[in-house]
Amino acid sequence: MTQQIPLETHPWPPFVPDNARVMFLGTFPPKSNRWSMDFFYPNPINDFWRVMGTIFFGDPQALWYAPQKRFNLPAIKQLLCREGIAMGDTASAVRRLRGNASDKFLEIVDPIDLTSLLRSAPALHTIVTTGEKAAGVLASLTNTEVPRTGEYVDTLYAPLDRPLRLWRMPSTSRAYPKPLAEKVNLYAKVFEDLEKFNNFADK
Repeated sequence: MTQQIPLETHPWPPFVPDNARVMFLGTFPPKSNRWSMDFFYPNPINDFWRVMGTIFFGDPQALWYAPQKRFNLPAIKQLLCREGIAMGDTASAVRRLRGNASDKFLEIVDPIDLTSLLRSAPALHTIVTTGEKAAGVLASLTNTEVPRTGEYVDTLYAPLDRPLRLWRMPSTSRAYPKPLAEKVNLYAKVFEDLEKFNNFADK
């Protein structure tokens, strides 16, 4: 019975800078014994912060603090605030059906409150999901189709009458068999698109 499996609530609130224009949504953090920091994508073998390091600094280790074998959380938050990047997950409460971090065996009990999140970020117009399950949850919350990996759909989010662009990116877990360079190329498309949006908005 799934009711006998412990319910886990998300350990952190979404991280939303005042200038947030884009938000990355995963599914749910791994168990705390896999954390190297108290923040999103805390597992040292997850490639998310290596992807960001490569895109913004040309170095996959730019956000890694080698002496302590952990990610550099102050540097990460500085980058997110500078670039207007918000972080969150699509689930606020889950049950791990197999006791691990696999999305395949993750039962989402409560999804994120997307409307409240968007109200807290009035300039946010782009949401990026990192993996298949997160993409499916966001699609259900926005009543949209799940885009193909590396692509997006545009929608009008009815509760707030707000246009949104919803990207689906591959998981950055090492369990997803795609080289780092390929993940970087896909994720970079989001920021290239953001620059086009900013150039248009400035005219």
